[in-house]
Amino acid sequence: MEFEFINHMGAAYDRYRPEFLKLLKKTLRQLEMTDEVIVEVSLVDNESIKRLNRDYRGQDRETDVISFAFQDAVVGETSIKEAPFLDLGAIVISTPKAEAQAEAYGHSLDREMAFLFIHGLLHLCGYDHQNPNEEERMFALQDAIIGKREIYEKR
Repeated sequence: MEFEFINHMGAAYDRYRPEFLKLLKKTLRQLEMTDEVIVEVSLVDNESIKRLNRDYRGQDRETDVISFAFQDAVVGETSIKEAPFLDLGAIVISTPKAEAQAEAYGHSLDREMAFLFIHGLLHLCGYDHQNPNEEERMFALQDAIIGKREIYEKR
């Protein structure tokens, strides 16, 4: 497993590296996927994520998380669950947006950061929420992975 953690937001956010790594391992087990993966996560400011959202998604606004999946389903290719080593892709999280959402939703920043990481990771693994059925499945999976733990309660 290769896990690259790129923190553009200061030393206070370094504490998310081990938590994200634990969540990555838990997600792969939950999805019954190989742990021979490469995943990158970057923590950025609102301006950086806005630029990415504009340039790659055509939406000129801030967002909380963007995923760049390197493994898209292509007819005739090996299933993501069967490949021996997978470069899943990159997740980019806006920490200022996460902070604002944690406050708005009334939960801890730790819970919001975990949610955004898992959300981005599930996109890398082929999950989406383009219709109500997909959304229900993806959000139920997120809840199962994150669970209810003390660390995520409002402090």
